[in-house]
Amino acid sequence: METTDIIKKVKKIEIKTRGLSQHIFSGQYHSAFKGTGISFAEVREYQFGDDIRSIDWNVTARFNHPYVKIFEEERELTVMLIVDVSGSTYFGTKTALKKELIAEIAAVLSFSAIHNNDKVGVIFFSNKIEKYIPPKKGTSHILRIIRELIDFKSTSRGTDISIALKFLINVIKKRCTAFVISDFLAKNFENPLKISARKHDIISLQIIDAREIELPNIGLMYVKDAETNQHIWVDTSSNKIREIYQKQWQQKNQELKEIFTKCGVDNIEIFTGSDYIKPLMKLFKMRERK
Repeated sequence: METTDIIKKVKKIEIKTRGLSQHIFSGQYHSAFKGTGISFAEVREYQFGDDIRSIDWNVTARFNHPYVKIFEEERELTVMLIVDVSGSTYFGTKTALKKELIAEIAAVLSFSAIHNNDKVGVIFFSNKIEKYIPPKKGTSHILRIIRELIDFKSTSRGTDISIALKFLINVIKKRCTAFVISDFLAKNFENPLKISARKHDIISLQIIDAREIELPNIGLMYVKDAETNQHIWVDTSSNKIREIYQKQWQQKNQELKEIFTKCGVDNIEIFTGSDYIKPLMKLFKMRERK
């Protein structure tokens, strides 16, 4: 992609996602994602109903009158975007590829984070760690992330979510909020997910295309696996083949949901060609209630 085209795409995504994060998501994001603890803010005179355990005895002794300590939430978070850049993200049968949808969602989350004075970092992964952008604040940092999301080309096509989760545990020492944005077409990541969810607040954003759920009846179809380059012919006119295909997807997706539940990971599904605002709002409101 030419530099001018990249700049145009970055600007387009910036305008759209900045507006969404300011006018729709900002308050919900703040409520949904809490800080890491509380810190001392000030002291004030004791009032009827205050917890006597919060009395500051040193100040009370100095002024011969009871004073209590006031604490506030440590608001600042580190937000990590764990972004799937494997071959399967170049698939999409609606208005956008998974890759393009992932870029927009990551941009919305990034702008929502910086509006709340949070730091944002990114881990790009395929079946290896492709790139790591350490967490920082600021609009210029977010624009760099968006530029990378648009133009990044992975060196491998496979998917290994466990590698990304292990890398997160090693590179981010303090508790963070991590969004894993992927189609989760991978295996053997349950244990690393369970371990990382104990240390960090993990949220999975599952990107799905409708054709992964149901095959259209269009006769013989030549299919290529974007990650293995395997080619096969599929007779989509067969009711049995379409039924098996759909049942296999439902079974795999149910197994995936069970993994998220066992690991204590919040999960939402976002479909290519569909509005991603509603699923994100649903996620934020769900987290507010917790």
